[in-house]
Amino acid sequence: MNLEKYMLPCLSKTLFGIECLGCGFQRALFLLFKGEFKAAFEMYPALYTSLLFLGIFALYFFDKSRNYKKPLWLFGILNSLIMILAYAYKHYY
Repeated sequence: MNLEKYMLPCLSKTLFGIECLGCGFQRALFLLFKGEFKAAFEMYPALYTSLLFLGIFALYFFDKSRNYKKPLWLFGILNSLIMILAYAYKHYY
């Protein structure tokens, strides 16, 4: 099955012609599913921190026995910084 034909288009890129901070996430995720870890990182460097952030976000809602606020903030800030730096690197270098 060719899952790439079901990928959602970037609304920002479609309407304004400008890539958003999340452009490349879906393609990188498909590369990760194929086992191409380096290619996935090169496509979207914030992929791994995004997945960690989403995992901690899920734990925050489903596991009420522990406090996940501090790691959630930490990985949220780390992920945001990596996204911004990767976006700047891609467009200015």
